[in-house]
Amino acid sequence: MEKASSSSSSSSSPRRSAYLEALTQEIKKKLTRAVVSPAQTRNLLQDLFADIALEVDQRAKDVILSKEEEDGPLCFFDVLADYYVNVSERGKDILDLMVQLWSQSFASHIFSLLFHKWLFEVEVENQEILLRYSSALVQGATNVFWIDIQTNTRRFQTLFRYLLEEVTLQPIGLKNIPIQAQRELYLLISRFIFFYNSVDKLDSFLRNFPEFPNAFLVGGAGDFLVIELTDQLQKLKVEPVLLHYLSQMKVLQGMELRMTTSTRLKACLYSFTSPGGPMYPTRAVRHAAWDALDSLFPVGRYPRHLISLFFRLLYPWYWPSSCWNFVVSCIKAVLYSIVRLIFSRREKPRQS
Repeated sequence: MEKASSSSSSSSSPRRSAYLEALTQEIKKKLTRAVVSPAQTRNLLQDLFADIALEVDQRAKDVILSKEEEDGPLCFFDVLADYYVNVSERGKDILDLMVQLWSQSFASHIFSLLFHKWLFEVEVENQEILLRYSSALVQGATNVFWIDIQTNTRRFQTLFRYLLEEVTLQPIGLKNIPIQAQRELYLLISRFIFFYNSVDKLDSFLRNFPEFPNAFLVGGAGDFLVIELTDQLQKLKVEPVLLHYLSQMKVLQGMELRMTTSTRLKACLYSFTSPGGPMYPTRAVRHAAWDALDSLFPVGRYPRHLISLFFRLLYPWYWPSSCWNFVVSCIKAVLYSIVRLIFSRREKPRQS
């Protein structure tokens, strides 16, 4: 990255600059073609998005980074985002072309990847343009994070980590964007903070939560977080991602919530505990939802399970699978107990 590259040897700096300049020229060519060829705009922008989202191969890393900087996977947008901060004039022509393609698909994706650092680290005086850029960043980041969710990957994790750690947890950087965009950014982070394994920063994130004009109706920062999470859960269709979210819901235990928010969370989790519509959860999802529900709301745990069992009895076509799963679970539990007993007996002679 550009800031880190100042510590690299001076002989590699010209090669790096030339390489990044060549990438910039290639991006400008594709954007120019997208502007002058409306029929091909979508395909050209999609190809450009795919190109900058690619992981940097070892051959390119040898040019871009020094040996000390090669500390993990790196995508082209990571390098270019730093380049457009440190050499901001190189990104001006690209921004001008992006404005002409603002309403096109993948335009916000590309902007959020290439200029997320530029937006917070380079001063923009025109407030109207700043609001437009900020809205494009939130929209583009939302789109690329959903791509990660749909593919169950973390390719854009560096973008999320920057927005979380360098922006929302550092209020100084937030002053560069309008208050409306700040609120949208915090809501965006709330929806994806579980997915990108950043729950350890949840307390700091909530302490920096901005004021909302409808806070007297909704509640505090925790209420906004839970509302966004429940909405996100109901949109998830990828089972491993849904299981990941449900497994991390336990961190909400002890959080002060309004009664309406707490009821909303309980209803959301309960909707995943029974087979069939509207969520059609798998057996693994149902068990994960029960675990989260019992952990967050231990009061009424057994009545909930009894009511659930009663309603299951109303659907005879579920009986065979339920009985089979029950028998398999019992067999696994017995085998596990036997194995533990055998190992415990083997350990006792060794200890003596």
